[in-house]
Amino acid sequence: MTYYEVTITVPEESKDALVNRLNELGCLGITDLEEKIIAYFDDKSEVAVLKEGLNAFRDVLKNSGLDPDFTFDCVNLPDKDWNEVWKKNIKPIDVAGIFLILPSWEKEQSDRINLVIDAGMVFGTGHHHTTQSCLLLIKRYMDHRAKDRFLDVGTGTGILAICASKLGFREVIGVDIDPLAVEAAPRNVALNGLDNITIREGGITAADGIFDFIAGNLLSEIIISIVPEIAARLKASGTVLLSGIMLGQEDEVIVQMEQAGLKCVEKVVADIWVSLVFKPAAPEA
Repeated sequence: MTYYEVTITVPEESKDALVNRLNELGCLGITDLEEKIIAYFDDKSEVAVLKEGLNAFRDVLKNSGLDPDFTFDCVNLPDKDWNEVWKKNIKPIDVAGIFLILPSWEKEQSDRINLVIDAGMVFGTGHHHTTQSCLLLIKRYMDHRAKDRFLDVGTGTGILAICASKLGFREVIGVDIDPLAVEAAPRNVALNGLDNITIREGGITAADGIFDFIAGNLLSEIIISIVPEIAARLKASGTVLLSGIMLGQEDEVIVQMEQAGLKCVEKVVADIWVSLVFKPAAPEA
């Protein structure tokens, strides 16, 4: 069997949407290299159909208000080179000298919090600004606070759930509507040797009880649609971290969260992405 390697140079704001489209087209795996995406397809995928699907997606991006100006190149990759090329493109990621995100074949480092992630087709490799911002904010806000229950909404590879477990949370639940994520996240949990993380298929309603910390690295429209559910699952002393929000869309998220009784206590901007931290608002005197 041979494979196709598709290298795509894409504007940052359109990357997540394009990754979703690649998965719909039957992508076997994706490497996010910040300035470009490398996607892999087997030879059952017709190159002409793949190219047509990508070109047609420009109109979808444009109609969604996203930059449609991406370019791509497709090359044939012999079967014998598949694993080596895949591994060559996946490198450890140092996050502020605190976390090290690495694939399973790399050696862990004793001076970092190691997060072993084999991503495959699932979002959350650690290259994205939002993922790295989330990791650092989770650590900062939970260093000296209660670490009982953590909820990761849209868990993807499980990277935030794994981070929470390694930071000391007693119980961690990750939920995702994507069946690929529900398959990938438990594998990554096992790679990290953790036994206190539960992965469930579904949205936030698949998580029961209340939580000390709720994280969601999601698009703003998805966040807004689940604001009441977030508020209902947060402890009175809890923290909410929301990311994946494009710059300029954060105000609407803040308004909706405030209407649900949650106050924004921090806003972090990384490139065109915004992360927001919320705490329950103090009752009026």
